[in-house]
Amino acid sequence: MNSIWLSPSVMCIPAWQGAGQAVEEAQQAGAALMHADVMDGEFVPNIMLGTENIKNLRLVSRVPLDLHLMIQRPEDKLGWFGIQPGDYVSVHAESTRHLHRALAMVRDLGAHPSAAINPGTPIGAIEDVLEEVDMVLVMTVDPGFAGQRLVPGTLKKAARLRELLDRAGRQSTRIQVDGNVSFENAPKMRAAGADVFVCGTSGMFCPGGTVRENTEKMLAAISAAEREG
Repeated sequence: MNSIWLSPSVMCIPAWQGAGQAVEEAQQAGAALMHADVMDGEFVPNIMLGTENIKNLRLVSRVPLDLHLMIQRPEDKLGWFGIQPGDYVSVHAESTRHLHRALAMVRDLGAHPSAAINPGTPIGAIEDVLEEVDMVLVMTVDPGFAGQRLVPGTLKKAARLRELLDRAGRQSTRIQVDGNVSFENAPKMRAAGADVFVCGTSGMFCPGGTVRENTEKMLAAISAAEREG
């Protein structure tokens, strides 16, 4: 399996904590990416992290950005976000009639294309673009809001996706999980084949522990489950 990457969700940084400080603490704790949710109020019923937020995040992040575009017609808006080589950019299969085109545009910008699917979207919706992506984002909750419960069937979906990718010779293609990535759920997600974990209010930014303490707890839980498996 691919190595474990943690991608802290900027949306979940506590309001009382300065974003720059939290980003730096997350990077010191070993974050591989910084996850930025972009919502347009149309694809999902929320508005979050506009273009200025992304620009400011780049000023404080030393690791690539992990842009999760929960927006309609992303192929028309990629130029808004200053996408850089090394970034990961997730485009939802449900958000465009031109998924292949949108992913190719991300690649042309030097970034890593990722196809995202909601809990109710079957793997078949992205099966024909798997050769074009470096990552698949499996939403484990319905997108739009933090603090939701895991949709249990998404674990089986991630496992089926891992099998499909491996059979196709795409072992290096990463599977990202986003939604209720808790200390309890993360080991199950790893067992299902996930290797990129979006960490939010139930993980890295969980009340009661520092970012470093929560990160160490998360990694220890995943590693323990791997040893037992």
